[in-house]
Amino acid sequence: MKSISFFSLLLICLAALQLHANASQEAQLREFISSRRNSDSTDTFKVRNIADRVASSLSAESSVADQSSMKVADMITALPGQPEGVDFNQYGGYVTVDEENGRALFYYLVESPSGASDKPLVLWLNGGPGCSSLGYGAMQELGPFRVTEDNKTLSRNMNAWNNVANVIFLESPAGVGFSYSNTSADYDLSGDERTADDAYVFLVKWLERFPEYKGRAFYISGESFAGHYVPELAATILLHNTYNNRTIINLQGILVGNPYLDSNRNIKGAINYYWTHAVMSDEVYANITMNCDFDNVDGTYTNAACSSAVDAFQPGNIDGYNIYAPVCIDGPNGGYHSSGYLPGYDPCSDYPTHAYLNDPAVQMAFHARMTKWAGCTNLNWTDAPMSMLPTIKWLIDSKLPIWIFSGDFDTVCSLPGTRYSIQDLGLSVTTPWRPWTAKEEVGGYVQQYAGGFTFLSVRGAGHLVPSFQPERALVMLSSFLQGVLPPYVEQQ
Repeated sequence: MKSISFFSLLLICLAALQLHANASQEAQLREFISSRRNSDSTDTFKVRNIADRVASSLSAESSVADQSSMKVADMITALPGQPEGVDFNQYGGYVTVDEENGRALFYYLVESPSGASDKPLVLWLNGGPGCSSLGYGAMQELGPFRVTEDNKTLSRNMNAWNNVANVIFLESPAGVGFSYSNTSADYDLSGDERTADDAYVFLVKWLERFPEYKGRAFYISGESFAGHYVPELAATILLHNTYNNRTIINLQGILVGNPYLDSNRNIKGAINYYWTHAVMSDEVYANITMNCDFDNVDGTYTNAACSSAVDAFQPGNIDGYNIYAPVCIDGPNGGYHSSGYLPGYDPCSDYPTHAYLNDPAVQMAFHARMTKWAGCTNLNWTDAPMSMLPTIKWLIDSKLPIWIFSGDFDTVCSLPGTRYSIQDLGLSVTTPWRPWTAKEEVGGYVQQYAGGFTFLSVRGAGHLVPSFQPERALVMLSSFLQGVLPPYVEQQ
């Protein structure tokens, strides 16, 4: 893989550049970083006034055509290679969010094996921007299955999130995964606002297709650049509920992992993390802190002296998602292997997942169009605020429960970076920092603030928390849905 400067690696939490990352993922990262560093716009990538977000969200209303007949067609009888004894319903298909342009989003719903009619609905969004919630969230993180090394067989994930909720994975925006538009110009108009508006229209129409979920408790979750997707979609939902003077979607809270919230805080946190974890030398750290002002909202850390100081650091062949995890090594003749062993984690899982989702029989079973599926797509991203903190503050003021969690081995959207962002919110602490327990071990630490805002660490996890610590992630989710902090059991 081509090298990328450490400065570029830190500028944005889009995706970790692992040794096995495919070309589209690396190209996507480079393209987005370039757009942020070189744009002449003074407002596109600056913090937008929340009033502007209100105004734009109100323009997203869409007529809802009859969807009731489509649910039966979307039911998945069985996925190729799935294990025996699957005891839950699965659905897959498309919802058209723009009739005129033919823009349609693909979803995959897994209902709970027990008590599905009484359990809440959780929407999962992967980040990127431009990466697939089906290929990553569903097939490599929190979904019910994992693709095995033979590229054809699925194994059961016993810590899948549909144990405690009905979970829908949305490939968003159009152009990602199986989602598409019949108007190719749409792919050049992707951005935060359209992504939120399209996701909102998707949900309104999808609820017509699945009316049993109308009024059901609904939560949004995601990771990485979903630190943008999730709050913006949440704001869109609340604004539409207010505008229509009724609850169209019963949003009860958001849960976001290792989120990309604020550009300055993110890079400052990453540098702090590398230094405090003995990856960066004292000399390099001192030179960076002397030449880079990461507290300046105008982004002056991009000056030449700062760039030179940061580029002097080379972390080597470690995984930015988890600096203590093995990496996937590309071998000759298309082969690959893990550089080490970490129980329950396969750093090469991109390969079998990619092969599986490109199998025509699999695409047919999912009710997807026959196409070349990719984990990430390089889209032209037209708008993204430098900081999501104004939107987060607005959601807190709206009394929406917000949980932010961080795997403590991640550098791309590091725990220190998230802490810096939370400090900027200026919230008062109501429950001081304390451990929480999973399987008789400390699963991480938690602190709660005024307004119900909650921050958790997940011990021993990287950027993809459900992949690295599936049991702890499930305990966290269960607590979140119950509206209680994760338990702490003191050892005798």
